[in-house]
Amino acid sequence: MLRTKAVDGAAIKQAIEGRDGKMLASFYADDAIVRVIDRNNPPSKPREVRGRQAIATFWDDICSRAMTHQVDTTIAEGSRLAFTQACAYPDGTCVFCAAILDLSDGLIVRQTVVQAWDE
Repeated sequence: MLRTKAVDGAAIKQAIEGRDGKMLASFYADDAIVRVIDRNNPPSKPREVRGRQAIATFWDDICSRAMTHQVDTTIAEGSRLAFTQACAYPDGTCVFCAAILDLSDGLIVRQTVVQAWDE
């Protein structure tokens, strides 16, 4: 069973830049949904990761990759948090992500990620 932890911009930055999948998973409600929109998952058919356990697996995969992560901008307003993230693989391939999070009781209940990468 995963423990939960309230999320804020500083915590997101620390967990992402530290590649800490366990900490990231702790920010989600049990029934949270992460929607990913990118070249392979267009807006009409986004990838959906449902439930904190599946989201933990999602983050463990990302955090296990040899890449750097830099959270550049974080904005919070009411029950929403948004951030941008720049990532780079050792071969120079870059990824850019923008994420919007809906929060309830300090936990993420819905996240939408739009990402693009070098091809």
